[in-house]
Amino acid sequence: MHPPKPRSLILNLLLAADDATLGAREAIGACALFGIRENSVRVALARLSAAGLIEAAERGRYRLGPAATGLAGEVASWRDAEQRTHDWHGEWIAVHAPPRPRGARRTPHEHERALAMLGLRELDPGLHLRPDNLAGGVDGVHKRLHALGLDEGIAVFVVRDLDAAREARARGLWDGKRLNRLYRERRTALERWMARAPGFDLDVAAREAYLHGNEAIRQLVFDPWLPAPLVDIAARRAFVNAVQRFDDFGHRIWRQLHQLPLPTGADHAARALH
Repeated sequence: MHPPKPRSLILNLLLAADDATLGAREAIGACALFGIRENSVRVALARLSAAGLIEAAERGRYRLGPAATGLAGEVASWRDAEQRTHDWHGEWIAVHAPPRPRGARRTPHEHERALAMLGLRELDPGLHLRPDNLAGGVDGVHKRLHALGLDEGIAVFVVRDLDAAREARARGLWDGKRLNRLYRERRTALERWMARAPGFDLDVAAREAYLHGNEAIRQLVFDPWLPAPLVDIAARRAFVNAVQRFDDFGHRIWRQLHQLPLPTGADHAARALH
């Protein structure tokens, strides 16, 4: 695992903050734990502010800016993502999303990221699918994609009765066996770390809690939230429960060390904000 960049760490701190604000001194203290110098933190704060990703809440304190709100909301919802799914009856949510849509507000990278965060995969050129098991159906998917930067006029609709060949290809767009393996392996890794953590120095525990927790939450943020039988729902639920326990455990460690919230959310997602 690579150490976080100051921009990513600052954004993650803001995602986790109880009052949704972060002081410059708090940011400097958290970044110091990873060997990041004060000057680098101040440069990162200035650049994040210039990009509209953070803004001044009061003198010396920051909150997320308007350019970060869509992605931040998606990232912050990882704890209740499973409650936003329902049983699958074999239909598909389809999105017609050409690679470089005319008038798109975001870059191609951000375009692809938005589709990936909702678990959509390309079946045919420009046609992306996922099982229709998300709460809100077509309207819910459309609103989430728009909040993540896709054009409001993008076509989102339900597909049913695919021909046999396309149905087989659609079901094979995700590697369910790999997902199931990751759920089990990473759950075990988190539980083993928590069992060992009481023997660590506090600064080591705080640093490792961020790195391990960040990786696990990133997995949940970008999880496709597939229904059975495409994945093992019980294995995913056990992993989610382990991540929630780990996140709470990490919060306690960070509060002991710096009286700071544990930086949560996905480091990859935070990097993608800028």
